[in-house]
Amino acid sequence: MNGTGFRKTELPNGVRVLTEKVPGVRSISIGVWVDQGSRDEPEELSGISHFIEHMIFKGTTKRSALDIAKAFDRMGGISNAFTSKETICFHAKVMDTHEDEILELLSDIFLNSRFSQEEIERERLVVLQEISMVEDTPEELIHDLFYQFFWPDHGLGRPVLGSPEIVSQFVSSDISSFVRGRFSPDRVVLACAGNVDHDQFVKKVDYFFGKMEGSTTWPPRTAPVARSGVKVIDKDLEQVNVLIGFEGPSQRDDSRFDALLLNVILGGSMSSRLFQEIRERRGLAYSVYSFHSGYSDSGLLGMYAGTSPDRAVQVVGLMLDELRKLADNPVSDVELQEAKDHVKGGIVLASESTDARMNRIARLELVLGRYTSIDEVIERIDRVTPESVMKLAQTCLGSKWATLIMGKVPSGCEDEIRREFER
Repeated sequence: MNGTGFRKTELPNGVRVLTEKVPGVRSISIGVWVDQGSRDEPEELSGISHFIEHMIFKGTTKRSALDIAKAFDRMGGISNAFTSKETICFHAKVMDTHEDEILELLSDIFLNSRFSQEEIERERLVVLQEISMVEDTPEELIHDLFYQFFWPDHGLGRPVLGSPEIVSQFVSSDISSFVRGRFSPDRVVLACAGNVDHDQFVKKVDYFFGKMEGSTTWPPRTAPVARSGVKVIDKDLEQVNVLIGFEGPSQRDDSRFDALLLNVILGGSMSSRLFQEIRERRGLAYSVYSFHSGYSDSGLLGMYAGTSPDRAVQVVGLMLDELRKLADNPVSDVELQEAKDHVKGGIVLASESTDARMNRIARLELVLGRYTSIDEVIERIDRVTPESVMKLAQTCLGSKWATLIMGKVPSGCEDEIRREFER
């Protein structure tokens, strides 16, 4: 026990139970997490984790899909699920009086789903529509295509949703055997934040999940090898979409805190350098931003802009210039402090949400294997210096890089962009 309200217990079968007591609330947010994401899938089953996320709500040995929906609705709560490149999560937020009911329901869909072929055929159409929605949204699609280009022949490079060709082939036995082999107790985390009593919650989790058996034996994760280069995708769009990426810190790298602040300064806020230079001063893009995507063993620092075809090369040059400025000169103490205040404000505001707290304790466990308090994180952010931000910018510029351009790309654009990287 510690003063933060966080506690952890590991059941005899390996299931980890995490709670964080949040004073003054009458709700609980519960998540059933699996340390298994799209990067862990064999290529021939790409997209199956996300498909399982859908199927888990489609009927158990004692409930139909409608029964499951009604059970969630009766509690007046909010339920959902998501799949990422490294995790799957099934979660719900309900009043604290429904703790027993929601645990029973989550355990039923997690442990007893039938994965009937009839439901698979129906849900397949929904997932294929979801894939089509991404393909019809250039700003989303370019991220998937960039990952495939930057990290080829690796699970992190493949889209979470999978491809229509592979998703169209899934059958009940594929899903059942995948769940049996991957959803083992040593890979499962039960996280709860809100008005929760840890000891009582552990007893209930043990009742519902304590009989899980098995262990996972798939090969350990290996970090991807990045590829440098420029790729042009000709697509009939009004805008040209540009995405530039560099190797960045992983979620276990101490420089991830520098990346948080570098990203805010570069393009992660309305007052950021990219936003102000490219959108506000020059009017070259409506959407322009930077991002840092960190994983357990690798990471990516990226910049995106949507612009007119005749401005694509100019925008790439301006984006690179802003990153080079950060690598050439330390940011001012004032600019860095403003970025720190921005990040700390987001952390503190999120801490007032039981959903955010539940997500946080689960991710910390899965990525770092330990809990860190919000005060510790803020203290670490405060230790970031102008020199450490500059060093990270230098490291990124000296790493592998890639650029993806999608749209009606002018002839010769690819060579001009290469020259922008060489200057």
